[in-house]
Amino acid sequence: MEQRISLITLGVADLERSRRFYVEGLGWTAGFISDEVIFFQAGELIVSLFSAEDLAADANVGVARGSAGFALAHNVREKADVDVVMAQAQAAGARITCPAVEKSWGGYAGYFADPDGHLWEVAWNPGFAFTPTGGVLLG
Repeated sequence: MEQRISLITLGVADLERSRRFYVEGLGWTAGFISDEVIFFQAGELIVSLFSAEDLAADANVGVARGSAGFALAHNVREKADVDVVMAQAQAAGARITCPAVEKSWGGYAGYFADPDGHLWEVAWNPGFAFTPTGGVLLG
């Protein structure tokens, strides 16, 4: 198995509500929308929104929503962009779980939860570099 992630699927309670949050609230552009799934190109990977019940059935597991011990991260190029993205998420209906603060590792970051409770970290890390398409590179 190659060391990479190609697609992240978020199980959501209400696909239309989540579409509004991500498209109208956060300004994302959907690459594909159907009655069952929405795909977003996110840098060099894809984020999909899928009914939590359908996802559970597809994976043959019980339905789980929100944070299950992980957070997605959106790294920004400039420190001030953290506050811009956090405000945009809050205006779109996100719940701020941790306002942005200076971190012990030298960065600046905060957390919000989307309408289904999925945690997003918005972070500026002075040690990261970016590819032309927005991918993050270590060191």
